[in-house]
Amino acid sequence: MIAGFCALAVAELAAALVRPEAGPVTAVGGAVIDRTPPAVRDFAVRNFGTADKLALRLGILVLLALFAMAIGVLALRHRRLGSAAVLVFGLVGAVAAAGRPEGVPADALPSVVGAAVAVAVLYLLVGRLAPAPGAAPAGGGFDRRGFVVAATATAAVSAGAGLLGRRLTSSVQAGASASRHDLVLPAPRSAAPAVPAGAEPRIRGLTPFITPDKDFYRVDTALVVPRVDAGAWRLRIHGRGVARPVTVGLHDLLRREIVERDITLACVSNEVGGPLVGNARWLGVRLADLLREAGVRPPSEGGPADQIVARSVDGMTIGTPVGTVMDGRDAMLAFGMNGEPLPFEHGFPVRMVVPGLYGYVSACKWIEDIELTTFTAYDAYWVRRGWAQQAPVKTESRIDTPRPSASPKAGVVPVAGVAWAQHRGISRVEVRVDGGKWHTARLAAAGTRDTWRQWVWEWPAASGRHTLEVRATDGTGATQTGIRTGTVPDGATGWHSVVVDVS
Repeated sequence: MIAGFCALAVAELAAALVRPEAGPVTAVGGAVIDRTPPAVRDFAVRNFGTADKLALRLGILVLLALFAMAIGVLALRHRRLGSAAVLVFGLVGAVAAAGRPEGVPADALPSVVGAAVAVAVLYLLVGRLAPAPGAAPAGGGFDRRGFVVAATATAAVSAGAGLLGRRLTSSVQAGASASRHDLVLPAPRSAAPAVPAGAEPRIRGLTPFITPDKDFYRVDTALVVPRVDAGAWRLRIHGRGVARPVTVGLHDLLRREIVERDITLACVSNEVGGPLVGNARWLGVRLADLLREAGVRPPSEGGPADQIVARSVDGMTIGTPVGTVMDGRDAMLAFGMNGEPLPFEHGFPVRMVVPGLYGYVSACKWIEDIELTTFTAYDAYWVRRGWAQQAPVKTESRIDTPRPSASPKAGVVPVAGVAWAQHRGISRVEVRVDGGKWHTARLAAAGTRDTWRQWVWEWPAASGRHTLEVRATDGTGATQTGIRTGTVPDGATGWHSVVVDVS
């Protein structure tokens, strides 16, 4: 255990000198995410929510601890063989780090260094447990004092190495934090319309129209949130049909026409009635304008590319239809969220926002590269793992109040929630009780067709146990299906329901 702790601590220090993502726990965790089947990933998101990455880290550490104890037992019997087995630590971490989509050969260094130091530590400590000359092996005649001193010193030095590594990492990331703190967002030339009066009914338990940054869902594969210095950030646009390749920095974007829009984003892993959806006020530039300046034409105008492959600094790839981005909707390269620079967790310095598409095919965070290609030629990250190439957001609705298993009193009970069908809008919401007839809910004032819409129905509740269901109709007149399907491959369907006991 001490040798394993030493390996991780020294690797942490080495990763600070290479890059934080090269640490063995982060690298192995990333490799696990890359190879996780969609059903398992959905299980993790469903049960752990945004804490799924913490759960993964803890799971890896538990497995490493068990592995270390097994090696320790082996080393007591076969000192050299047990010490050599520690190299498995380094091999797994090195292969995982260098094999990541954004990995480079140097990423293997922290795991190798950590394992090498751990081999020496284990060999030393096991030697201290060997019986002293002339002592009976079963009599406990080992160098007890020498072992305690060596183990304590090793643990202390390891802790110091780990703390130093964290301090160095924080020092390196300080520049990125300062660049975000110093960023002054310009006033938009095209401002978002004011939220209409009546868009947010005052009902306890109802989700607010604008989701605060701290409550906005986060689903990605980054175990270490990338911290990119705004001054050093660059975005490259290239590929098929790009007549004039473009490279821009953040300050180049800030000098362009700035637009501000309220847009609702949704995760394809959101189950019926789930929380992985949020509405924010985004600030940025129109992506279509940049593409046209680079000479890009959509397929409808004869352009050879039908897919945008956006690449993140952490190696994520996201494929988005060129025609969708360039059809006139407010597809953006966003650098502001709810009046502030993007939080690091949500993509600072720049991310993509495309209304009407699930995040896995549109919302690339920490973006650094845009390549024009075709869906035939390239499958993005999630497509290679069983998800659909294209995924427009489905019409969905959710009951926010009353909560499941609530016990409201008999009488008029407000049933309220949100509904969304980005880029189509919501035209009607209906609620029914115990499978009976549908009742039309009162819609709050609409923001835009790219935002969710709140609704409320005053239910004359009678005593007893009841099941409430909700469905929505979008702006095209299509009503949400009641057929239940899972999230794979392109989003869940079905009516959200809650069961309550009216007293």
